[in-house]
Amino acid sequence: MGRPSPLGDEDRSDYAEVLDEVLASAEVRRLLERSEVGGGQLRVRALASAPHTARAAGAEYRAYAELRRELSGRGPGSAPAPLSGPGHQERPGAGALAVLGVLTPILAAVAAATFLLLGYGLRLTGSLAALADTLVRVGWISLAVAAATSLISIVALYRTAALQSAPVPPPGADRSADLDRARRAWRTALRDKGIRPFLLQELAGAAGDGAPGHGPRFTPPAFAGPDFTGPGFSSPGHGTPGAGSPRLPDTRR
Repeated sequence: MGRPSPLGDEDRSDYAEVLDEVLASAEVRRLLERSEVGGGQLRVRALASAPHTARAAGAEYRAYAELRRELSGRGPGSAPAPLSGPGHQERPGAGALAVLGVLTPILAAVAAATFLLLGYGLRLTGSLAALADTLVRVGWISLAVAAATSLISIVALYRTAALQSAPVPPPGADRSADLDRARRAWRTALRDKGIRPFLLQELAGAAGDGAPGHGPRFTPPAFAGPDFTGPGFSSPGHGTPGAGSPRLPDTRR
């Protein structure tokens, strides 16, 4: 025989609730009316046999208890909850990339304005024409870089805002639903495999003990007193010769 299922305090309350549901069912109530066992007495018996009765739903209870331990952080291999809350975790270097994404358009725009002013200024003075052309070309390139990085930054900002505004389920919501399903499966197995068969067996035994014809048979004790023989009796005329009986006269003459 296997070991009884160890039930915790919250599991015992579930056991009592399922037991009350089965006791309130029409089948059990009908059998209670036919038997001499009271509902309270039957409930006490079922509660006392809880460790052994719950063993019938041992597989479902182990799955439910394991999932409950995992969600409470006591399960094997469970990792601590992230400190930064739900969502994607920040990767190393993500902060530096965000800073560069903001500063690059600004720096490129400042550089473009500087180079263009210097280049066009030299062109106006008519001196250092080659340097002026180089500065103007670099200025326009910097302006293009500033425009491109600004567009990328705007798209990134809109994407971040959309992600943050989207409803995010709380951490562990899916596992909580799994836990509820495991609990319901255990309670169903406990009702159908453990408590209901136990109650029906108890009621069947009570009905068998109280039914007519099923009680212990009474066998009267054999009479075994001292030797006793009834008095000898012989009718007139039927005695044996020499037995001391009187002879009747012959009336055939």
